[in-house]
Amino acid sequence: MQISANLKNRLKNADKIVFLTGAGISAESGIPTFRGENGLWKNFRPEELANFNAFIKNPDLVWEWYQYRREIVRKAKPNSAHLAITGFQKLFKDVTVITQNVDNLHTRAGNENVLELHGNIEKNYCIDCKQRYDFTDFSENKKGVPRCKKCGGIIRPDVVWFGESLPQDIFRKAENKTMQSEIFFVVGTSAVVYPAAGLAYLAKDYGSYVVEINIDTTDFSYSVADEVLLGKAGEVLPKILSLAETLRK
Repeated sequence: MQISANLKNRLKNADKIVFLTGAGISAESGIPTFRGENGLWKNFRPEELANFNAFIKNPDLVWEWYQYRREIVRKAKPNSAHLAITGFQKLFKDVTVITQNVDNLHTRAGNENVLELHGNIEKNYCIDCKQRYDFTDFSENKKGVPRCKKCGGIIRPDVVWFGESLPQDIFRKAENKTMQSEIFFVVGTSAVVYPAAGLAYLAKDYGSYVVEINIDTTDFSYSVADEVLLGKAGEVLPKILSLAETLRK
């Protein structure tokens, strides 16, 4: 892996860096991209389950699918890419993680400033009174979708479904951090799904050095990235961290 003199100079002198992460970083922890390949769920398209209308029409089915996904997430562990980002926090004054993932692995790894664009599968709320049920263990619930203890409404996962807008306060923070960044890492995402993909272009417009880390090149590699480092995030990020530690001594 060749790291350019430009990136080395930024690693040596930068104060503010941002990581935009996608499904690729979680795949290295054994989390499949959105749905499993086996069993019941292969018969459903994600759009059939991850939307509000589907939830209202058949809440038990949608809840069961999210319980299935939660079990996968809870068994997974942060990998060396997540942990490397934690290491960057010790070197740079301002490190922000903007993630499209809902698996909570960044926080579990010790990443402190995490902006979850698509929500968090471990968090839930009542659709009627908005009572929070974050990190509640519903595994013993055998009666389908749980009901709110306060008002009796049904509880939904706090994730962004198809047709729903991103949380605007979180996205505004992401935009601000992006505009301030000196290095903007795009990790494990093809950066084609908007509005999240627009952040990389915003970083470029504001003079940040955009670095793509992916196992293969993407359209983004040729249109926006200042530098492309091919390989698994769990292998590439620790190497960049080690280099940064040397350069900043």
